[in-house]
Amino acid sequence: MTEVLDAGPFFHGTKAELRVGELLAAGFRSNYRPEIVMNHIYFTALRDGAGLAAELAAGDGEPRVYLVEPTGDFENDPNVTDQKFPGNPTRSYRSADPLRIVAVVDDWTRQSPEALQGWRDRLAAIRDDEHGEIIN
Repeated sequence: MTEVLDAGPFFHGTKAELRVGELLAAGFRSNYRPEIVMNHIYFTALRDGAGLAAELAAGDGEPRVYLVEPTGDFENDPNVTDQKFPGNPTRSYRSADPLRIVAVVDDWTRQSPEALQGWRDRLAAIRDDEHGEIIN
């Protein structure tokens, strides 16, 4: 039996336009390191965290947040948990199994242009740092 890490609900942020019932799966390029094809699909239990991910995602589409349900086991996202921060304060997870889109979420907090630029600057600094590797 797998330990339940979080009861959710869970959210995924992206610029992809998807429909309820569709599956999100691993195997696509990272939004933060496009040279890396991801082995996992990432999600969070924080609606606004998914919104931030959507706004920072690669591409020109409109940022979107989806309510999702994991179809298999999942684990704490090691990119933001114990290996870099104690515990899991962002309630971020990853799975090798797909996530099913349950609903479109419209009530998430948008970032100001200044706040988004600050996040982009932090991500650029991580990319430039030899220790800023994505754990895939």
